[in-house]
Amino acid sequence: MKHPCESCGMPIDNGTYCQYCVDETGKLQDFAVRFERMVQWQERRGSPRAQAERETIEYMAKMPAWKDNPDLLARLG
Repeated sequence: MKHPCESCGMPIDNGTYCQYCVDETGKLQDFAVRFERMVQWQERRGSPRAQAERETIEYMAKMPAWKDNPDLLARLG
């Protein structure tokens, strides 16, 4: 049964994080890396940079992996 990655929400079969959210050792990538990659994904879909950043922060704030992250909280103001 699939469940969401706790970092990005992508459906996964097992584990906590999807293959895109972990480094080569299986550890969750740091906030800056995940944030930038998620913003770039939004930009590829046509969102302007400022909008992509804002939407990514709002989305990440809802994800278990990031909701209490100090870097995210600082961006939320």
